[in-house]
Amino acid sequence: MTDAIISGLLLGLALVFSVGPVIFTIIKLRINYGVASAFYFIAGVWLSDITWVMTANLFGGLLGALIEYKKMIGLLGGSFLISLGIYYLFIKKYHSKDELDKGVKIGGTTHAKLFITGFLINTLNPGVIALWFAAATKSLSNSFDERVVIFSICLLLNMSADILKINLAGRLRKKLTDRNITIINKISGLLFLAFGVALLIGVLYTTVKHT
Repeated sequence: MTDAIISGLLLGLALVFSVGPVIFTIIKLRINYGVASAFYFIAGVWLSDITWVMTANLFGGLLGALIEYKKMIGLLGGSFLISLGIYYLFIKKYHSKDELDKGVKIGGTTHAKLFITGFLINTLNPGVIALWFAAATKSLSNSFDERVVIFSICLLLNMSADILKINLAGRLRKKLTDRNITIINKISGLLFLAFGVALLIGVLYTTVKHT
């Protein structure tokens, strides 16, 4: 069981220190709209991770079927990320620090959209799918209880890190200026755009290479 605990910790740490658009989105949402908005978004990401972990461990045979749809998933995911990047870079209007200090209220519909956005960003990422299926494949030699320990530790460690990031972003908010707020929001949009383009290029390159 000790090996299972270590495996879970290592996998969790790998996720904690991975850098992607999700991290900047958490910071952006926490700064712009408060704790609730960031939690709704990251809860969508968590649900996606849990769904893929369960799928990878319970239905490992689906990996072959998913590989056949890798191109479609990659195209959808890349297009979705690019759309978000364009929206945050060129369309979305950001609030000033004075407005943020007074409090920006958003409704339940927006929270639901943030939850769905977090879920889709993670679910439509071929890298996430590959990660969980690779981890599940690696743990095939472990017993069911050991696999529960591995993935429970991994997910709990990742969730704890996300909560810490939200808390740190809240502290950062007090020291921000209007210029810094704009920069953080633009970086978030730029990362979405860059990851989306990279994902599309990777899918298209793979497709051409195998034709």
